[in-house]
Amino acid sequence: MKIAFFSTHSYDIESMERIAKEDGVTPKHELKFFAPRLDATSAKLAEGCEGVCIFVNDVADEAALRVLAAGGTKAMFLRCAGFDMIDLKVAKELGMAVTRVPAYSPYAVAEHAAALMMTLNRKIHRSYNRTREQNFRLAGLLGFDLHGKTIGVVGTGKIGALFARIAAGFGCKVLGYDVVQNPEALSYGVEYVSQDEIWARSDIISLHCPLFPSTKHTINAESIAKMKDGVMIINTSRGGLIDTKALVAGLKSGKVSAVGLDVFEGEGDYFYSDRSGAIIADETLARLFTFPNVIITGHQAFFTKEALDNIGHTTMANINAYEAKEELVNEVK
Repeated sequence: MKIAFFSTHSYDIESMERIAKEDGVTPKHELKFFAPRLDATSAKLAEGCEGVCIFVNDVADEAALRVLAAGGTKAMFLRCAGFDMIDLKVAKELGMAVTRVPAYSPYAVAEHAAALMMTLNRKIHRSYNRTREQNFRLAGLLGFDLHGKTIGVVGTGKIGALFARIAAGFGCKVLGYDVVQNPEALSYGVEYVSQDEIWARSDIISLHCPLFPSTKHTINAESIAKMKDGVMIINTSRGGLIDTKALVAGLKSGKVSAVGLDVFEGEGDYFYSDRSGAIIADETLARLFTFPNVIITGHQAFFTKEALDNIGHTTMANINAYEAKEELVNEVK
């Protein structure tokens, strides 16, 4: 079986090739790596490939899936936890199996969220730039003790629960909101409350939920208006959870004191590429870069050696199970 991998970089190729050998996927199957994101145009690259492996910013919409199906694709292997980039209804109609990697980097993402929180609070990014120019003044670098603060966690699955555990370790009061209460989160002392209580009571809000139509723009002008003055917002989950224009308005008014983003709505045109010599056409993203109290990282929260290994091994297990016609334990239906 030929398998086409889209949105690949040097680290993806090295990791996947090594793990494919370890897990017996190669030389039995042929892996083909492509740098472009999957879309209706690049899908033609996968002609003759029964399997296609994609990542978070690929676009497996109806147009792309129909091109893939015409070229012989029968299985989609997502090397990520989220599946909002694929049209599952069309995939099912075309008879395509769809698998994912449900929990490849919970510690990595939770730790990155905490790093953003700490950096914003203690102004580490600003201090770093100052001291490199021998400016050792402290004015403008005042932070606050995390101990005793209230942190709201929206989405208390594996990642959200681990972030709650980290926050509790600082001595924070942790509030949680989710459609289902997680016993692990409860064991860390999370108090489950309504979403409105999260907005009203939290000094810091961190998003750890998937992107569905029901969660799109969870943070918007209305929810921001309900938040504490000076709230800090962290998002390491999906960019579409935040109405970015409303976020900019909150920053301009001072309602929102700091923002840490590892994801951005519309990031697919920018993230995972070097755009340092280009003009950012997205006016909202460009505006965010002008705020000294905003930190944006390029969807790197997952990016640890352990996470890449987990992604690789689970993806290869999904490929082996599909080829052997075994139960697809990580199937997305």
